[in-house]
Amino acid sequence: MRTQAGKPSALLDTRAIFCGDNLDQLRKMPDACIDLVYIDPPFNSNRVYELLWGDTKEKRSFEDRHASTKAYIDFMRPRCEEIARILKKTGSFYYHCDWHASHYIKVMLDQIFGENQFQNEIVWSYGPKATQSASYFQRKHDVIFFYSKSSDYTFNALLQEYSEGSLQERETRYKHEDEQGAYRLTTRRDADGNKYRAKVYLKSGVAMTDVWDIGVINSTSHERLGYPTQKPLSLLERIIKASSNENEIVLDAFCGCGTALVAAQQLGRQWIGIDVSPTACRVMAKRLRDVCALPEDEKLWRVGRGFVVRDLPWTAAQLRKIPPFEFENWAVIALGGIPNKAQVGDMGIDGRIYPVSAMPAASGKRAGELDFMDTWYPIQVKQKDKVGRPDVDMFEAAMIRENRAKGFIVSFEFTSDALREIDAFFRREHRIIIALTVQEIVDETIAMKLA
Repeated sequence: MRTQAGKPSALLDTRAIFCGDNLDQLRKMPDACIDLVYIDPPFNSNRVYELLWGDTKEKRSFEDRHASTKAYIDFMRPRCEEIARILKKTGSFYYHCDWHASHYIKVMLDQIFGENQFQNEIVWSYGPKATQSASYFQRKHDVIFFYSKSSDYTFNALLQEYSEGSLQERETRYKHEDEQGAYRLTTRRDADGNKYRAKVYLKSGVAMTDVWDIGVINSTSHERLGYPTQKPLSLLERIIKASSNENEIVLDAFCGCGTALVAAQQLGRQWIGIDVSPTACRVMAKRLRDVCALPEDEKLWRVGRGFVVRDLPWTAAQLRKIPPFEFENWAVIALGGIPNKAQVGDMGIDGRIYPVSAMPAASGKRAGELDFMDTWYPIQVKQKDKVGRPDVDMFEAAMIRENRAKGFIVSFEFTSDALREIDAFFRREHRIIIALTVQEIVDETIAMKLA
């Protein structure tokens, strides 16, 4: 592993993971400050990933859902515009996507970067999945769009290994060998037209194409962390080697379990990671400590020998002091829900959770961006010491009005009367209310209640 030099930019904190909305963090960055950006954002696929995470085997959910292609592009456009702004003139951008919206993404990126700055559509051929389909050809690849900021961009040509047959053919032709390797003799002419014998050495590989055969992370891989969309380290190493040099800055704005950060660290680059998931941020921090032997330490980070994690969720004491609307948004997002656009006149519902079983069934303006999903659970948030029976009664009325079978209510504590009414409501109406405390959310011990 290479040792990185000192901090390359006085304007940026590198070797740092930021927890939160990447749009906020991108907007804080100065113009033309990043050498390479790779993103692997949630695909427009209406998927929710559920898995057992880490040593505690706690159930986690990673949402990967957008209401429509338009909503997905509307979500990604301002982020890609900020990425274009912060890229250096010599910088490059890699956008990892799949078939769900790749054609729309390409049009968007052409508009932002310019059609002339499109360099490659890289096909990551990862091999067929285990499932079969009788109605379409089996899918076995993702797409990575490669754009540059200008025509003067960093690119280090890479070689890939010869195929077995091609290598055997070359070895039969390159019969000679010296200290520089295997070579063959060929006849050439000098400036005067005289013939002479010249050595042509066997290259270590063939020029790399835009089709990359790299296997996925499977259940037996030593890399496997259990993160649902984890990408192979070799995939990110290839991108980073091709489009950056040592000590240059690599940014992953949807960094998940941190594969790009690990690759950048091992290749001697500076790096910045951003992810909205506190769980993902903690997992990637552990990975950097374990795999890269990089200490998570503020003092060491200041002298270029460690890394830091910024903006992890607040403590319960801090959450008591923030404005009510901000508290509502925090609670809804922490549960994996969607906050209301308008925070007044919400009729007792502060947000919605869309479960795995959500399917298109209804439409209407009241549902907002997710109006095609009729299956959802209401969330009520109360920034008070204890939720009492009257609060529960109001939430029950909202659930009955919206004909919801399940709902969530969040507060710092609940009175015994409130909990008894929640139990009675289930026996009376066969509707479930899940009571969650702020401390349970902060401690991330709510997984079983969300299942």
